[in-house]
Amino acid sequence: MTEALFLADLHTPQVGDTVTVGGDEGRHAAAVRRIRVGETILVADGAGTGVRGEVVAVDKASVTLEVAEVLTQADAPIRYHAVQALAKGDRAELAVEMLTELGIDRIIPWQSSRSVVKWTHEREERQLGRWRSTAREATKQSRRLRVPIVTSAMTTRELVELIPTMAATFILHEGAERTLRHFELPEVGDVLIIIGPEGGLSGDEIAAFEQAGARQLLVSDGVLRTSTAGVVALAQLQAFQRRVSQPK
Repeated sequence: MTEALFLADLHTPQVGDTVTVGGDEGRHAAAVRRIRVGETILVADGAGTGVRGEVVAVDKASVTLEVAEVLTQADAPIRYHAVQALAKGDRAELAVEMLTELGIDRIIPWQSSRSVVKWTHEREERQLGRWRSTAREATKQSRRLRVPIVTSAMTTRELVELIPTMAATFILHEGAERTLRHFELPEVGDVLIIIGPEGGLSGDEIAAFEQAGARQLLVSDGVLRTSTAGVVALAQLQAFQRRVSQPK
């Protein structure tokens, strides 16, 4: 069985050091997960460094392990960013969860013109907290060492300014005519995928994104939900990227 992973601050850990997970995370490990002395667990800092080791002490609010192995996640040549339109219910949070499980690097909430949900300033702070908490929990579930960055919500104008800084940007659209096999993917840099809301993207949004350098992409022969479209696209991109990066 894969070891449970918890998130905590790590300061240049070395084999033989002890690391204590405290606070809410420590209470969860001790009281909810019922981690016991002698178990092996993982602890990560959420930024690419982790440790594996045997638990040597447990109390009501913390667990302590002795480091047996230091783990590092190297920077990947391609960084994936997802623009997720705001969606009603738990659709957006489900998208955040699944994108995180697949290894997305950054998630950008977007107030699109057809989003049913509207974020006021007060609501944005609360909803961002939920998105970030979802990303942390999905990171732990998938045993990843990096928690994706969840930024503040962007406007369409801000996204238009962001697109030229990307190595490639794809607009997910059921009306697109080209799949990934029609594109030459970059071998390094940042790749952005834009995911519309339940009501779809407006013509003006698509035109503005395309004028900035984005390209429409078809990832399914059916119309996908906003919660699943980005996940399908990311999985396809990762698969194609592995093929591109393989030695010739």
